[in-house]
Amino acid sequence: METQSQYELLHAEGSATPIKGWVRGVPLEDQAHRQLQNIAALPFVGPWVAVMPDVHLGKGATVGSVVPTRGAIIPAAVGVDIGCGMAAVRTTLSAKDLPDNLAQLRSSIERGVPVGNGRGGDHHRMPASVETRLGASGLYERLEAIKAKHRRIRTDKLDKQLGTLGGGNHFIEICLDETDAVWVMLHSGSRGTGNLIGTYFIELAREQLAHRVLGFHLPDKDLAFFMEGEPLFDDYVEAVSWAQDYARHNREAMMARVLDDMRHRLPKFQLDKLAVNCHHNYVQRETHGGESLLVTRKGAVSAREGELGIIPGSMGTRSYIVRGKGNPESFHSCSHGAGRVMSRTAARQSITLSQHREATAHVECRKDAGVIDESPAAYKSIDAVMAAQTDLVEVVHTLRQVLCVKG
Repeated sequence: METQSQYELLHAEGSATPIKGWVRGVPLEDQAHRQLQNIAALPFVGPWVAVMPDVHLGKGATVGSVVPTRGAIIPAAVGVDIGCGMAAVRTTLSAKDLPDNLAQLRSSIERGVPVGNGRGGDHHRMPASVETRLGASGLYERLEAIKAKHRRIRTDKLDKQLGTLGGGNHFIEICLDETDAVWVMLHSGSRGTGNLIGTYFIELAREQLAHRVLGFHLPDKDLAFFMEGEPLFDDYVEAVSWAQDYARHNREAMMARVLDDMRHRLPKFQLDKLAVNCHHNYVQRETHGGESLLVTRKGAVSAREGELGIIPGSMGTRSYIVRGKGNPESFHSCSHGAGRVMSRTAARQSITLSQHREATAHVECRKDAGVIDESPAAYKSIDAVMAAQTDLVEVVHTLRQVLCVKG
């Protein structure tokens, strides 16, 4: 039986391009709504824009949006954390196999996987297994080809950051599902190299505006674009594809390191066949309604019929393994998480340490001021977000975290 679509039509002022939003029961800030209207006003955007329930203001494009384009691509819509996404795997361990005190396991994972931004989050020396994986991937050669054409892309971070977490909202978690099976789940992207690539091409797109004769108003310079047929369009597609592949390899390398550490500290276990590795900041060519489109998901996950995805909550709330329903109205997409309800600055100003500690009392995690902006109160209700998209996904497993590592 077909599920009735739950979206609301959010009309874009001055534009014939509709905005379809899965926002019932969740807040949609005025600034984010205006940003969506700016995007929908571009003549190459369409046939509509899809808005996920975790929507919030972003740079250039709105986080929690699916932006299809015809013959053009917007680097800032993809952003600088290119290929950021999630990975999760179920193990044969159960809750009774975990130690009563998880502090040592958290410390061990933090030592085994470099965390945080800056030099402290880099490798001093790559493990042999990671180095072998990187050498066989072809990523080195592909990056060198990109750098040969764009010499302003200077990076020595590739071999220092594969298999590292980063900072911000990136995390590693040990979770339990509804049967008390142990899962490992993590969130990260293309790290410093992807950031450099994203920043560079966003700047190039802005520079190109000075040489364009536009027959329309561009309301935000961060919506600068490349047109199909231009050399920079092809160069960006090549670079963004590289960063997306690197992000996937990064999550695989991190997962291997976490599981290796667990094998040294926990009873013997095997990996279940159920594993997921999905992007939620990326662009790719897809066919929808018989039309070839460039689909940018900025904070959204592919949810084709039968496709598995991950929707995390926050440091103190549930996360979900979901199966897509292939809803064409959302371009076969769903939310990428709970979505922020307040900025990082606002969170640091309004959430107290005691509130953060209370909200994460059931989780072995950092309880210090450095993660206040990631506290559960900074995010929307994951229950409301999931309720707003029952026509996009079905829940396969509900996960509750017992350990969380933050950068």
